[in-house]
Amino acid sequence: MERIKFTLEEKDMPTAWYNIQADLPEPLPPALNPVTKKPLGPADLAPLFPMELIKQEVSTERYIEIPDEIQDLYKLWRPTALFRARRLEKALDTPAKIYYKYEGTSPPGSHKPNTAVAQAYYNKQEGVKRIATETGAGQWGSALAFGGACFGIEIKVYMVKVSYYQKPYRRVMMQTWGATCIPSPSQDTKAGRDMLAKDPDCPGSLGLAISEAVEDAASREDTKYSLGSVLNHVLLHQTVVGLEAKKVLEQIDAYPDMIIGCVGGGSNFAGVFLPFLKDKIDGTKPDLRIINVEPFSCPTLTKGPYAYDFGDVAGLAPIVKMYTLGHGFIPPPVHAGGLRYHGMAPIICHVLNLGLVEARAVHQLETFEAGITFARSEGIIGAPETDHAVRVAIDEALKCKESGEAKTILLAHSGHGHFDMAAYEDYLAGKLENYEYPKDKIDEALKELPKV
Repeated sequence: MERIKFTLEEKDMPTAWYNIQADLPEPLPPALNPVTKKPLGPADLAPLFPMELIKQEVSTERYIEIPDEIQDLYKLWRPTALFRARRLEKALDTPAKIYYKYEGTSPPGSHKPNTAVAQAYYNKQEGVKRIATETGAGQWGSALAFGGACFGIEIKVYMVKVSYYQKPYRRVMMQTWGATCIPSPSQDTKAGRDMLAKDPDCPGSLGLAISEAVEDAASREDTKYSLGSVLNHVLLHQTVVGLEAKKVLEQIDAYPDMIIGCVGGGSNFAGVFLPFLKDKIDGTKPDLRIINVEPFSCPTLTKGPYAYDFGDVAGLAPIVKMYTLGHGFIPPPVHAGGLRYHGMAPIICHVLNLGLVEARAVHQLETFEAGITFARSEGIIGAPETDHAVRVAIDEALKCKESGEAKTILLAHSGHGHFDMAAYEDYLAGKLENYEYPKDKIDEALKELPKV
């Protein structure tokens, strides 16, 4: 019987993160100070981040060594398995070979702790006592709560209100690991109070929760801020996933024709594809396709302009060049999981703008349909976020069925959906509807872009 599960040994785990900034054909546009609109320097970021993370944010070194303390924690769940989705292939009757790198075996159940434990470590090294952060669906908040527990750091999480009530067990996970979690917008910050005064029923957004967490961190000497996606150092830490996948595929003499993953802020998918993108940039694999999948309800890459915008609602976070729906974007309360951010990782936006990767949007009904197909064939009930990528992987495998091509597909499977059963229940009961974010709302939000 052919193998369906492939894993590295601990001794073969990556010892360094891969930094795409060493190999980009054009450097990233600089991030700007939100007040002066001048390029950011280390002093601008020092109130928010420990210096080692600031160095990683701007580094152009190709590989950055993983400290032993982080590596020891990684070994709680890494290396993670690469699976051949033979039962899914059979269900689809496709000649395509589908592999998926599964990150759902980490303690919080997703890819997020790959950077959470790293960020907690570097904060601990600099004597930080407390970290403020935001979370959308709760995966990042639970991961940082876990990281904080590992290093004895107090964690305060501002959770997007609609998810706070949709996903109570993510909140309980955070509390179990010792973190404090409150719904955003909250009364704890000026940004939260201002929004509640304007709209008492505001469902919240990631951009707003970021404003609250940044304000919290900037107002206290003992506190730093932590972000679970978007920033360069976060994508850097996630490359352990892609480096592992690449090494395993080499061992079985396979290489993907296409890599598919979901994107909200972009860290999970970038972590998988960046080590492979290096091969496309250097000409080794010029035909490699990389497909970023997002929801139609938050169509950042597929409908937003490539422009400088604030990373948050209140304009406290750095201004970065990215595809954006406008920093005032408030997403509809649909079940897109955490894929609700108004912008996207600058690295992903940059390589999309250069034509090195693709972007595609999918509707939520088709997304859950794909997630159930995957669960009934492969057994894993994926997070709604991941199901967006599963949808496109299935679509591409069905195209192979039509053409007769046996293409190799690598799917970034970012985590399980065990805390998303309410969303599955609504889908199975026929309560969900497709929703496409209207263009007029995007146009309205874009009027508020900063003048740079």
